[in-house]
Amino acid sequence: MTPPALVLVPGLLCDERLWRHQTEGLQDLAGPILVPDVTGQDSVQEMARSVLEAAPEQFALAGLSMGGYVALEVVRQAPDRVEALALLDTSARPDTPEQTKTRLALIEVARDGRFDEVWRTLLPKIVHPERVEDPGIVTAVGEMARSVGPEGFERQERAIIGRPDSRGDLRGIACPTLILCGRDDALTPLPLHEELADGIPGARLHIVDRCGHLSALERPEEVTRAMREWLEALAVRGTETPS
Repeated sequence: MTPPALVLVPGLLCDERLWRHQTEGLQDLAGPILVPDVTGQDSVQEMARSVLEAAPEQFALAGLSMGGYVALEVVRQAPDRVEALALLDTSARPDTPEQTKTRLALIEVARDGRFDEVWRTLLPKIVHPERVEDPGIVTAVGEMARSVGPEGFERQERAIIGRPDSRGDLRGIACPTLILCGRDDALTPLPLHEELADGIPGARLHIVDRCGHLSALERPEEVTRAMREWLEALAVRGTETPS
């Protein structure tokens, strides 16, 4: 079986650096690896269309946080093109009024010229308490946020606010699916991932201990191992012939 192309969709205020360890650690199991830019659109639907335009005809797809919302929309728009799906630290649910209120307040902070306050405010919510002062993680989060910038941040937040409820679509997902989350994810807690795993036929749930929301960055080795198993299972499935 030819290794599948792999599309890795980053989360809010993240870029290709979120997936650096996975990009390096999965090269032998994947064809071309693409990390699409999802900073120029202000709806999940438009983000998904941009991913589909950039991706090859068939591919494996992974998304973290906002990237998971986009991945679910990609599967909704083009289910036949996605060979395998990995949803990391994300949810099938729409934004709650409380979440929307918080997002709009952060948009105002960014508009007020205090963009560094935005990612510094988010840091304790997206990183495990043990790593909230880790210099490497703090530097990476800050560099990614500045790369996205305040305008990109506002577009992304508005896309997240307007995202659809995907729970009704889960049962129709037919490709091999990995659900992964940090056990201590404060933004999208474990029950939301159990909901995803229960809703998608045959999905496998992998929980990363002592890990917050940015699992691919916080626990890169374990996340890469889980994704290797996911891609290896796809390869085995591709070599099986009907009896």
